[in-house]
Amino acid sequence: MFAKRPTTVPAPPRSPSTGANGWMTALSNPYVGAGGAALLFLVSAAALILVAGDPRAGAPSVRIALQSFAKLPPAGPMRGPAGSPPGVFGPGGVTLDSLPPGQDVLMPGAQTPSGPVSGEAVITLPQGATMGSGQGGRAGAAPRVVGPPLSAAPAAGLTAPGPGGLLPVIGKDGRTPFQAYARPFKDSGKPRIALVVGGLGLNAAATRAAIERLPPEVTLSFVPYAEGLQGWIDLARADGHEVMLEIPMEPLDYPNNDPGPYTLMASARPEETTKRLEWLLSRATGYFAVTNYLGGRFLTADAGLAAFTGALKARGLGFIDDGAVPKRPAAGLLRASADTVVDEQLSGEAVDRRLLSLEAAALQHGQALGAGFAYPLTVDSVVRWAQGLAGRGYQLAPASALARK
Repeated sequence: MFAKRPTTVPAPPRSPSTGANGWMTALSNPYVGAGGAALLFLVSAAALILVAGDPRAGAPSVRIALQSFAKLPPAGPMRGPAGSPPGVFGPGGVTLDSLPPGQDVLMPGAQTPSGPVSGEAVITLPQGATMGSGQGGRAGAAPRVVGPPLSAAPAAGLTAPGPGGLLPVIGKDGRTPFQAYARPFKDSGKPRIALVVGGLGLNAAATRAAIERLPPEVTLSFVPYAEGLQGWIDLARADGHEVMLEIPMEPLDYPNNDPGPYTLMASARPEETTKRLEWLLSRATGYFAVTNYLGGRFLTADAGLAAFTGALKARGLGFIDDGAVPKRPAAGLLRASADTVVDEQLSGEAVDRRLLSLEAAALQHGQALGAGFAYPLTVDSVVRWAQGLAGRGYQLAPASALARK
């Protein structure tokens, strides 16, 4: 049962300036009390942040030490290397959208009246991981390992004129481009693990990092539209990497997802497929095989696939797919399919799990093949993973060593 309120008449209110009793009376007002409590909470929270740490500590941050910076053009988005869409940088689809005209942006390497910008950009990720512009990678990244250089391309007697340059052909002595350009491999009898890192040639920094940081046994694949493609392939081979050329193929969601010019189409006549393939193959030389870029629809079309694999076989090339499409037989063609895409989920923990799954597959079947893109995270993870691979009882092999007819 509720008690009755007292019926005494309250004294007249006093001004807060008249003393402590006035302050107490003012604070007894519910609106004043609530406002004071909110103010006290905000002040306490601010003090806690200043003492305890950075409120953005869980998000990636960038620290750039540069002597000067450049301004964006008056309008329009930034552009990556030639051939890439506006604002897009690299195979990871990293973007920098349009900024207000004249916006100041730190740009490593930008030219200013006082000379080129210098310094090192360091990206700090959550949990203290870093990626620098030099060696880069997470703490404990391996030093650069350069293998013996592979032979210079083109090899004598293995080319013929094509629509855009030299086309690979089988030599008069029966020697094939696959044999000439594949990285030599000596089997130790241990389970073999191969890895293909692709999407190279469009982003100079990512391409150079993959060539210079990844072990020479890692196979690299290049986009045919890359500017200076032959130079990149030559550089990769000089560092000991065998290389492949990526062939754009019609995906299931074409034309919403368009791989680019000269894409191999499922509905095309065989002669048209061969013609397009020859243009792509003539973009450069020095590759032992090709790999697919997309192709969910094309690689299920019997006529198109037969024309494609027949042309590769006639030119002495192999075909290694990324494992994302049904494995289709091709009589007499050197083939291999990836068991997993290691960076389908772009996090360090996810990539590490996929790399460990390759070890399990190799232990069970004697060999395993992985595929991935030249994301900085992927390169860094592979470098660290490969350091202890031999000690765990495996051998890192080029993808060509896993190809079979």
